[in-house]
Formats: sequence, structure tokens, C-alpha cells
Amino acid sequence: MSAPPQTESKLVSRGPLDPSEARWTKLVKTTYTDPLGVERTWESAERTTRPAGIDLDGVGIVAIFNKDTGPEILLQKQYRPPVNASVIEIPAGLIDANETPEQCAVRELMEETGYIGVAKETSPVMFNDPGMCNTNLNMVHIEIDLSLPENQKPVPKLEENEFIECFTVPLTNLFDELKKLEGQGFAIDARVGTIAEGIELAKKWKL
Repeated sequence: MSAPPQTESKLVSRGPLDPSEARWTKLVKTTYTDPLGVERTWESAERTTRPAGIDLDGVGIVAIFNKDTGPEILLQKQYRPPVNASVIEIPAGLIDANETPEQCAVRELMEETGYIGVAKETSPVMFNDPGMCNTNLNMVHIEIDLSLPENQKPVPKLEENEFIECFTVPLTNLFDELKKLEGQGFAIDARVGTIAEGIELAKKWKL
């Protein structure tokens, strides 16, 4: 599970985007009335990649390896230009037309990590940043049988512009490991951070 070092990506420039150049997103102005009947406007962004007839953008993938030493979560390091940093993420991807969230998750897992898995559970639809955009996703839990021959030496099928490094972290100390990674200069994706927060809450409240 290797990829070119994440430090090789570097920000070159940043500036306004002409709407005619936009391929993946668009800005939207929404007019609405508040509970007092006052008309207001809101600026937000939308993906232009959502398939017609589907109210979902993509999936996040929760893949846990049940090892003899304890459960470990499959994570990724990937440079993200909007934050100019390599981000610690779970595998994820956009849904295709005529595809279920579970099918999307199995496909994206194989493409990004090389692992073959089976979808076991799907979360409610979650909105990533509803004050900024309407982007949403299902979190899909995938079971990976590490004893299968195809999972012994997984080979990702990355696109030419994807540089993803996969690694695992023990679930029991995910929160502390994320702090260490942040100290090393990595940014933490909210989905990974929320999983870690949930584990810490479960520990604190003995759930």
C-alpha cells in the first residue's frame, strides 16, 4: 500500500474561478424566507457531478481490519489543493448513475486501495458542510476478508491524477494518532475525526 510521497505536491497559485471554466462545482444563490417571513438570500456551492435522479453525491467507506492485535481502520493520505495539505481520510468516492451506495463503496474501495470487500451496513445520508454546500454522502461499512488471495497483495487502480497512500491505525488509539499526524503537518478530514471523537465518547461514557 504505497504511493509517491505526499510532500511532492505543491501549491502553485490560487485565484478567482471563471464560471465558464468550472468543471466540478457551481456557485448558487438561494432565496428563502425565515421563520419571521423575512426574505433572505444564501450563497452556497453545489457539485455538478451528481447523477440525474439521484439525491446523493457519494460515499465514505469505513473498512475495519479485524487483526489478532486488535481492530485497525483503513485510512488514506492524499494531497487536497483547497487546503494545501495532505489530508488523512477514509476511502471515498462519487456515485455513478444506476449505482447503489453499497455498489459505489465496493467499487471505490477496490479502485483506491485494491481491497475486495462486502458492504455490510449503510448510514443515513450525511451532509458534509450544509452551511457551505449541499454535498452529501452515505457512510458504508465494508467487511474485508484478509484471508482471501485477492486481499494478500492489493493493487489499487488509481486514475492518472490520483496519488493515494493507504495505511491502517488501531481503533483504540485513533484519536491520539490523529493528533500526532496533525503535528506532522497533515490535515484531518472531518469524517475521520468524527469517528475518533465517537470512540473517545464511547470510552468516556462507557457505552
